[in-house]
Amino acid sequence: MAPAIAPMKLSNLPENSFVKALAESSTLNSVPSQFSFANDSRGSHSDSIPIVDFSLLASDNPDQRAKVLGTLTMPLVNHGIPDSLLKAIIDASLEYFELPEADKRRYEAKSASDPIKSGSGSVINAANHRVHLWRDFVKSYVHPQFHCPDKPQKLRKVLAEFSEKTRSVLRKLLQDIGENLGLEKGYIDDTLKLDSCFQLYAANYYPPCPQPDQAIGIPAHTDHGLLTFLIHNGVAGLQIQHDGKWFNTNSPQNSILVNTADHLEIFSNGRYKSVRHRAVVNSEATRISVVMANGAAPDAIVRPAEPLVEQDGRPFYQPMKFIEYVETMLSNRLEGKSNLDCIKIQQDD
Repeated sequence: MAPAIAPMKLSNLPENSFVKALAESSTLNSVPSQFSFANDSRGSHSDSIPIVDFSLLASDNPDQRAKVLGTLTMPLVNHGIPDSLLKAIIDASLEYFELPEADKRRYEAKSASDPIKSGSGSVINAANHRVHLWRDFVKSYVHPQFHCPDKPQKLRKVLAEFSEKTRSVLRKLLQDIGENLGLEKGYIDDTLKLDSCFQLYAANYYPPCPQPDQAIGIPAHTDHGLLTFLIHNGVAGLQIQHDGKWFNTNSPQNSILVNTADHLEIFSNGRYKSVRHRAVVNSEATRISVVMANGAAPDAIVRPAEPLVEQDGRPFYQPMKFIEYVETMLSNRLEGKSNLDCIKIQQDD
């Protein structure tokens, strides 16, 4: 049996230290103790996640549309966003991570409400110890107000176009979701003020890890917002949880993975469930993902849709201003699903 590799100890590791530089160190042969997050990163290969053709949502057959929208963890193809744009946003995001650390440190987060943030991040584990994540990130609010790092220069144009294209996909999906829920046409648009919908761009850089089962890219969590769109550079790493088991999501090239997020669960009064997921790491290749989190207008009050409350007899979630929910969740540093649990209305049967 090979001897166990003792974890490295890095002294005075900054809170927002960048993992890329650490992973490229020639002396790195084990996970530093500050990153120790034991996990079973293996997931079942899932053939149960259907690939959805976006054009089917234009079908005249309501049963076909309802089947497509029955669950919303799906790789979406024929979505209308050019392959060249998907490649461009991945490439521009990679260029950001390759910038000198001084350029990236300009955007170290001072508060949850900062419109641009960059760093690595950490979580509090079950033992109440702070654990650093095996990833670097950059996040920016891109709608209704557009914010973008100054470098690389190409990112601004590409990100603005990506934001516009994904908003079009979002509104089409939500229109059909509203119909599937039995809501009047335009109800979701008007109630959630989608002309001013909130969008958060997040790019993640997961470098190779010497001990993938001893570190985590992002631990299990759900997303704020209505629907989350994700693309990646072809390296797998996203897993979703279903019935207590973890499943790999192997989406086709140039598809967009769509996940249901917290506010769609709230708005639908629990009919759609927010998808619990995590990002695991590997020892072979760098993974890059680009996420667009899509939500209601920042000042919109998100609550269960009134027609659905009337059907159910009561709301199952408390109302909350959208931006307050986002900032509360971001300040909690991805501690599971606690934010959604906090606004669930607990009542005896």
